[in-house]
Amino acid sequence: MKLDVININAEKIGEIEINENIFNYPIREDIVLRDVLRIQSNRRQPYGTDIFAGLRTSAHYHGRRRPFRAYVTQMGRGMARHQRIHGKAPLHMMFEARIAPNVRKGRRAHPPRVEKDWKQKINKKERNIAIISAAIATLIKEFVIKRGHKIEELKYFPIIIANDELLKIKKAKEFREFLIKLGLEKEFERIREKKIRAGKGKMRGRRYKKRKGILIVVENEEKAKKLRKILKNLNIDVCSFEKLNSEILAPGAKLGRLTIWESNALKMLENKVLAK
Repeated sequence: MKLDVININAEKIGEIEINENIFNYPIREDIVLRDVLRIQSNRRQPYGTDIFAGLRTSAHYHGRRRPFRAYVTQMGRGMARHQRIHGKAPLHMMFEARIAPNVRKGRRAHPPRVEKDWKQKINKKERNIAIISAAIATLIKEFVIKRGHKIEELKYFPIIIANDELLKIKKAKEFREFLIKLGLEKEFERIREKKIRAGKGKMRGRRYKKRKGILIVVENEEKAKKLRKILKNLNIDVCSFEKLNSEILAPGAKLGRLTIWESNALKMLENKVLAK
């Protein structure tokens, strides 16, 4: 199968030969979901309550039947055997219980603990299946449209750019012009929109929400670093092929992220699929 290769002016300059068997690869959405949840779980920060929460009290239990002072005992008074605050009221029946989890102002029965391990695991083969499934879904138009990308006016799909053409970009403005020539003006406007988050997140440094934008996959990390520096103000991600994972290719475990593939990176994907 031959696919069109374009340059930085959104003009066709050649073709690339891709084995059509890669489009017959079974796309496993269930494994992609598992791998994305694994990645997210590894970012989760441990949390727990104060170990003395609910225990900072002078409450105690008087269980002696015949103490020196008979009025100090809690035995035989028809009251539950809980540690209680003493001296709060003149009547013993009004003594408030503390500490126990089933009483007012008591501790929690099973509070979250810092020691809990939130990390999930996945087999290496399953991880590779998830990455390949998510990568191939970016080459299938139905998945990309279903995800919500505006590609009605897109001239070439999949978007494959010649090797090193992206390095000719020196400013973010030039990349925006490239997207407009490609027919992605509506998509660019979509990813620029931001809305105010609902809830308390507004007070916690995450006031605005943005949609996930375009992904650029290049051959190596050296190119990726250069492009990230140029496109950092745009809502666009750049990743080298060696650092791809299922969350980058399918954010939220939803397949079909609009992706611009460098020709060499696409060849590396083909080799990875055919090696399976």
